[in-house]
Amino acid sequence: MMDRRNLKHYDLTLVACALAIVAYSLLMIYSASKGGDAGTMRVARQIVWAVMGITIMLLISTIDHNAYPRIAGRIYAVNLTLLLAVLLVGKSAKGAQRWLGFGPFSIQPSELAKIALIICLAAFLVSRRDQIRDFPTVVKSFLYMAVPTLLIFKQPDLGTALVLLAIWFGMLYFAGARLRHLAVFVLAGALLFTAMWSFGVLKDYQKKRLVTFINPDVDPKASGYHITQSRIAIGSGKLLGKGYMHGTQSQLRFIPEQHTDFIFTVVGEELGFMGGALLLMLYLGLLYRAAVIMMSAEDPVGRLISGGILSMFLFQTVVNLGMTMGIMPVTGVPLPMFSYGGSSLLACLSAIGILAGIYTRRHKISF
Repeated sequence: MMDRRNLKHYDLTLVACALAIVAYSLLMIYSASKGGDAGTMRVARQIVWAVMGITIMLLISTIDHNAYPRIAGRIYAVNLTLLLAVLLVGKSAKGAQRWLGFGPFSIQPSELAKIALIICLAAFLVSRRDQIRDFPTVVKSFLYMAVPTLLIFKQPDLGTALVLLAIWFGMLYFAGARLRHLAVFVLAGALLFTAMWSFGVLKDYQKKRLVTFINPDVDPKASGYHITQSRIAIGSGKLLGKGYMHGTQSQLRFIPEQHTDFIFTVVGEELGFMGGALLLMLYLGLLYRAAVIMMSAEDPVGRLISGGILSMFLFQTVVNLGMTMGIMPVTGVPLPMFSYGGSSLLACLSAIGILAGIYTRRHKISF
């Protein structure tokens, strides 16, 4: 448990940035839902998830992260069990089978898989830290990550699968793997992607997203619609925006999924450059504190877990913001703690709790 000495060293800046992002998101979810009963209902549900997430965050921060390697095997097994359950008995929506229903709530195990992979991969790498510069160890770590990634890709959930790949790459880099070994996997990934495109492994809608990323005008009324409308919305916001709940594109619902993956377009249109800059500053503060925690941790477990969480937040933030501005392909990656969705919020706040716990124990060295 956390004693008073640990509480004194609690990273309040990290937690404040996270909670500010959550509070900001509630305002924008309400606007993205055009207010009224729909907006109130979504905000109320998000608040419930936020309260649950904050509670879990505080509880997790009391756990000594050096205990995670001892239970990593069980976490990995539970993670695979939940992902398999999704494929067997999961709930489907919009052509994807990603949710498990528990009464009035639905949970998305692929979101929780991000945290599970970070913990398990940290334990895996720490136990092999003397061989991390050997190529066979890199291959083994990739296979370790590939099992849950393939189960998630099968749902299909390309966005989350890419997040797991980014986590693996970041953690291998922070663990000290040779760059040329990682470059081999980048090249192999490019070749695999080409094969998946050629042999029809990728879904048609996934191919269209990539084509319209290069040229949205190819299909402006279908696959290129998201990017085109998103650019119009963000660009029309200019410096100060059109005013809260006064966005033309957002309030007339020209932008599909504007309360989830494309919620930044609502910020850009209604609050303009200043509103977007404020959100970006909060994320920069969050990422900076995660990097500080990683560098200050004196034990390899804390350092690698922090590196994995940093990789997750950085990848998701860059890809989501780039996606809404048309400089990244549309992959369905949510904006951390900002996009509407309970599972994603729980996973992100759990990650904040882990970081906070590592920071309070950063001078404790494990062997």
